[in-house]
Amino acid sequence: MKFKKISFLLLVAFLFSFLFSSFFFFKKVEILAQSDETTNLLQEKQRLEEELKKLEEEIKRYESDISKTEKQKRDLKNAISLLKQKIESLDLQIKANNLKVKNLSLQIDDTKKSINKTSQAIEEKRKKLAEILRTIYETDKKSPLEILLSEDSLSSFFDDLLYLENLNNKNKEILETIKDLKASLEKQEEILSQQKKGVENLLKIQILQQEESKRMQEEKRELLKMTDAQYQKLLSEKTSLEKRAAEIRKRIFELIGVPKAPTFGEAYQLAKEIEKITGVRPAFLLAVLHQESNIGKNVGQCFLKNPSTGEGMEKNSGISISNVMHPTRDVPYFLQITKSLGRDPYSTPVSCPIPSVGGWGGAMGPAQFIPSTWVNYAPRVSQILGRTANPWEIKDSFLAAALYLADYGAAQKTSQAEWQAAMIYFSGSTDPAYSFYGNQVMAQARRYEEDIKILEGQSLTSQKTAGVFE
Repeated sequence: MKFKKISFLLLVAFLFSFLFSSFFFFKKVEILAQSDETTNLLQEKQRLEEELKKLEEEIKRYESDISKTEKQKRDLKNAISLLKQKIESLDLQIKANNLKVKNLSLQIDDTKKSINKTSQAIEEKRKKLAEILRTIYETDKKSPLEILLSEDSLSSFFDDLLYLENLNNKNKEILETIKDLKASLEKQEEILSQQKKGVENLLKIQILQQEESKRMQEEKRELLKMTDAQYQKLLSEKTSLEKRAAEIRKRIFELIGVPKAPTFGEAYQLAKEIEKITGVRPAFLLAVLHQESNIGKNVGQCFLKNPSTGEGMEKNSGISISNVMHPTRDVPYFLQITKSLGRDPYSTPVSCPIPSVGGWGGAMGPAQFIPSTWVNYAPRVSQILGRTANPWEIKDSFLAAALYLADYGAAQKTSQAEWQAAMIYFSGSTDPAYSFYGNQVMAQARRYEEDIKILEGQSLTSQKTAGVFE
């Protein structure tokens, strides 16, 4: 009998030893797998960063070549060569942007894993805390006398009291750990939100890059159809102020969310009036609005349908879309804005979210303000115009955009100040990852400035001819 008992104990000890070693074996395998996964992730990120660095160096070389070509004689051959260099440089920038998106997507995956681990750790600590509280609760239902009488000796009674005291101390430790884990989780979630916003911004830049590539490819096709004589004739025609001014003035200035877009001449006159109020240069304001409209057109238009979740519907297709508007940050303000204007919130167009990012849509009108930002500028717009501000009205959106840009330094009218203001308008920062946006705004502003000079020169010539300045 004694032998059987010893054999049984040895068997239990063996099983316990086996289970214990198995647990640590599998735990070790899990840790090693996680370690391999982390190593692979770091290697992939390093590879992407090295590739991105090479692309950026190549882009700089192209920019140097472009600068040299621009100084050469203006003939058809050089014009085609310059355009070819610009297209190749843009192709490299698109590749670089794609690498940035991949890199940021890897970081998002990494952050999501960290969030899952932290959430699991919180859940484990919560269960331990619940066990301790249950034990303390069960013991607290007994009086010290009951505990004393239930124990065989006085030492056992004091052991129980010591045990309870240790439980209380453990309880405090776990609570502190949970607090630390919660703070860590909140930080990780904030990082994840910023990373998703980063991908969203990079995808918006992709839209602008594709638009610019399309424009340059079309220009290149037109040049390839010409002879040098035809090209020189085109340049000569472009120097004819009166004809060129007429073309510029009647050109449509496309804006998102506006049924009848203004002509460039009308948009410029409005921007000139707004310059007197805000100090923001017309060419720069129009360039920002041009960029925002390009993004808005490509992102599409949606209707809000469920204010509780922010779900909505794509305007043209009728397809249901999630994340049309942030339910807590923007929906309450959107409902307030539409109510003040007598608009139906469920048939008023806003921007759609970019698919596969997890961000939010909800931007309104030509200036693409989200509701929570618009409410900060609406009172100022209303005070200036003497009526309720409307983000879907051209004048209101132009004015709000100019006020925003002026707040971030654009009224200084220096290239650096305007570039920074444009970057903040786009992303709330001057992150170099989004510099394409700021660079494109400044390039577009230079083109508009040339158009404006022609308009103003032609206007001045007309007034002199009429005897106004005599």
